[in-house]
Amino acid sequence: MKVKNICCIGAGYVGGPTMTMIAAKCPHIKVTVVDINEKRIAAWNDPEVNNIPIYEPGLSDLVGQTRGNNLFFSTDVKAAIQAADMIFISVNTPTKTYGVGKGMAADLKYIELCARQIAEVATSDKIIVEKSTLPVRTAEAIRSILDHTGNGVQFDILSNPEFLAEGTAVSDLLHPDRVLIGGEQTENGKRAQKALVDVYSNWVPKERILTTNVWSSELSKLTANAFLAQRVSSINALSELCEVTEADVTEVARAIGTDTRIGAKFLKASVGFGGSCFQKDILNLVYIAQSYGLQEVADYWEQVIIMNDHQKRRFAKKIVKTLFHTVSGKKIALLGWAFKKDTNDTRESAAIYVADYLLNEQAAITVYDPKVTAEQIYSDLNYLGTRTDEENRRLLQVVTDPLQAVDQAHAVAVLTEWDEFLDYDWKKIHEHMLKPAFLFDGRMLLDQEMLQTIGFKTYTIGKG
Repeated sequence: MKVKNICCIGAGYVGGPTMTMIAAKCPHIKVTVVDINEKRIAAWNDPEVNNIPIYEPGLSDLVGQTRGNNLFFSTDVKAAIQAADMIFISVNTPTKTYGVGKGMAADLKYIELCARQIAEVATSDKIIVEKSTLPVRTAEAIRSILDHTGNGVQFDILSNPEFLAEGTAVSDLLHPDRVLIGGEQTENGKRAQKALVDVYSNWVPKERILTTNVWSSELSKLTANAFLAQRVSSINALSELCEVTEADVTEVARAIGTDTRIGAKFLKASVGFGGSCFQKDILNLVYIAQSYGLQEVADYWEQVIIMNDHQKRRFAKKIVKTLFHTVSGKKIALLGWAFKKDTNDTRESAAIYVADYLLNEQAAITVYDPKVTAEQIYSDLNYLGTRTDEENRRLLQVVTDPLQAVDQAHAVAVLTEWDEFLDYDWKKIHEHMLKPAFLFDGRMLLDQEMLQTIGFKTYTIGKG
C-alpha cells in the first residue's frame, strides 16, 4: 500500500512537530493535523509562523515551508479521517485522576474516543498508528472497538512511539536514533508496517527503522523513559550525598560517565526532571507491574519518582533554611518555569512545585521565563489546587523583564537552564538585589566562583 494521505488526530507537542517533519520530507503525501481545540488550530494557522503554539528551535521555519502546500491544520476531524489512508492517534494520555488506578494508570478515554470516531466515520481501509504513549496491549482495546463498531472496513493497527526530547524535537525527528514500528504479525499487519516504513524511509536510513510486534513496541516506549528517568534520579540521589561530604557531583558524574559501560548522558544533577513523559510513564509502568502482581518490580520503579519528588522538596527547603529559616514576606525571583530549555512546555516542571512550596511558606514569588506565558504559569499552579486562582495571582507575579524579577529580591533561583541566563550581567543583578544576595542554582548552569567573586551567597545542586 502506498500512503498518499495522512491524518493526525492531536495537534500537540508530538503530533504537530512529527507531522510537520513528515510533510517536509514527503512532499508527495498530504498531511492534515486535526484537533477539536479551535484556538490551538488557529494558532497553528497563524500567518505569523513564530506564533505557532509550540516553541521548538527550527519548527516555525518548517511549518512556514510546508503549511498550505501539503501540510494542513483543521478542526474538521471527520473529513480528515474519511480522506486518510493512514491515521496517527496523538492525543493526550494523562495519569488518571479518578477511579481504579487513580494517580498511576494512564487515562485512555481520549484514545477510546478517537477509535470510536474513526470507526463511525471510516468507509475505506485504514492504517491506525498509535503515536501517543500507551500501556501495553492498548492496541488490543483499539482493535476491539474498531472491529465491533466499524463499517466492515479493514483496520490495521501499528505502534509507533515517539522518542522526542523537547527542545531538540526537530533535530530528533530529522536524525532519529531509531524509529520503532510495532505491528501485528499477520500478512495484513506486515503490509501495514511496510507502508509506514516506506514513509519514514524518505529520510531515515533503513537500518534505523526497527520493526517489532505491537506489544514490544508499546512497552519499549515506557521502559525507555523509565531508564532515562532512573539515571536522573540516580545522579540526583548522589548530589545530596556530595553536598554533605563536600564532594562535587560534576566530578563524580565525569568519573563514572567515562566508563563505557555507563556512558555520560543523563548524568547531570538538577532540581528534578519534569516533562510530559517521565513521571507519567513510570507511574504507568508501576501500575502495570502491580496489576500483574509484580510488587517488587513496581516498588523498584516507584522509587525513581520518590527520589525526584524528594529532590524538588529539598531544593525548596534549602532556600528556606538558607534565608535564615523563613521566607515569609521575602521576594524570591524564579528564573525559568519551563521544565527544560528551548521549549515552552511546563508539564511537571520542577518550578511549579518549588514555587508552590515557597508560597506555602508565604514568600513573595516573581517569575521570569522567556517562552512561558503568565496564563500558563497560573494555570500550572491552579492545577495543584493548593490555593485559589485569585490567591495565586496575588502572591505570585509574572514579569517579562529579568531585571524586574530580581529587583529588591532576597534570592534568585535558577530553575530552567536557558542559555540566555549565562549571558546576564550578574554584577548588575547583584546590585539590584537586597543584601546578602542569595543565588540557588538548581540546574548547575552558572559559574559559582564568578558569582561568589561578585558577592553572591551561592548554593549549587551537588556541590559541598
